[in-house]
Amino acid sequence: MTDTGSDLADHSVLGELAYPKLAAHHPLNGQVGQRAALIAAAQRRPVSHTPVWFMRQAGRSLPEYRKVREGIPMLESCFRTDLVTEITLQPVRRYGVDAAIFFSDIVVPLKAIGVDLDIVPGVGPVVAEPFRRATDVARLRSLDESDVTTITAAIHELVRELGLTPLIGFAGAPFTLASYLIEGGPSRDHAQTKALMYGQPDVWHALLGALAEIAGQFLRLQVLAGASAVQLFDSWVGALSPRDYREFVQPHSMRALSYVADLGAPRIHFGVGTGELLTDMRDAGAEVVGVDFRVPLSVAAGRVGANHALQGNLDPAILFADLDAVTTQTLRVLEDARGLPGHIFNLGHGVLPATNPDVLARVVELVHENPTS
Repeated sequence: MTDTGSDLADHSVLGELAYPKLAAHHPLNGQVGQRAALIAAAQRRPVSHTPVWFMRQAGRSLPEYRKVREGIPMLESCFRTDLVTEITLQPVRRYGVDAAIFFSDIVVPLKAIGVDLDIVPGVGPVVAEPFRRATDVARLRSLDESDVTTITAAIHELVRELGLTPLIGFAGAPFTLASYLIEGGPSRDHAQTKALMYGQPDVWHALLGALAEIAGQFLRLQVLAGASAVQLFDSWVGALSPRDYREFVQPHSMRALSYVADLGAPRIHFGVGTGELLTDMRDAGAEVVGVDFRVPLSVAAGRVGANHALQGNLDPAILFADLDAVTTQTLRVLEDARGLPGHIFNLGHGVLPATNPDVLARVVELVHENPTS
């Protein structure tokens, strides 16, 4: 199979924008839209090699990241144009991955609108006053472009630096954002979250509706600024049953994803422990369904169907094994994905902090060396 330009290239040649809602100079209306393997795979077009990137590829596993962030709090670094740009580029330089993932955090848009929270080292996001009543929902407001000017400035700079490499923007999904706001921080059992969901459904839907708007607005601002794809992270939604997901979560995730539907940028929807939710997550509207390491891609394909691409799904813990084992498991994922209408290679969750960067580099080489057919 070859990396053909498809009709998108013809549109550009004729002077007609392939993505009319985006600026003429947007990467999707140029060579990224025509030639980038990640965009082609997401759209289930032919590719010469499987595109690969890693969740949390920019971060604690890289010595250059630790050096540039030394002494700088996490949230501060997420709002500094220079740091966002540099950190996002680091894994692209080191690994030659097929996409950059925008350096940020899922709570950034909440911080931008004034929610009193911080990212505590060794803990995660911590919210000063948890959201558990109807009056708390009123503490949220819409996200405006003026709230994230340093962030969109970083996207503009990244687009110039990345050239043919697409930039992926992202946001936290409403359920996962809600879990932090309700619990006040990370939680193993999500007890307060579920108590609110079951006990005060009106408050629950009001809260998730507000969060869907914020997440959707953040995704849209990133695409309009130059991101060529987006991912909606629902890290904790695997704590729910399919029935509860459909009733309490799916409409809000669908709403968040709808904010970029008219722009044409591929949308990826990913959650952890979501093997039983894959069909319902597919129905939330993304073109690509992320699969964690618990479900083989061949099984996931049966649940998702042929009209969606899949992303995944090497277990991040495998990267701590010897290189022979890493090679075997990487090739197994590629073989499992062979014949799928679209596949983006990734881990089944984020890069662990102690991961050896040289092992990740070898995984990229392996993926690129193996043809798609």
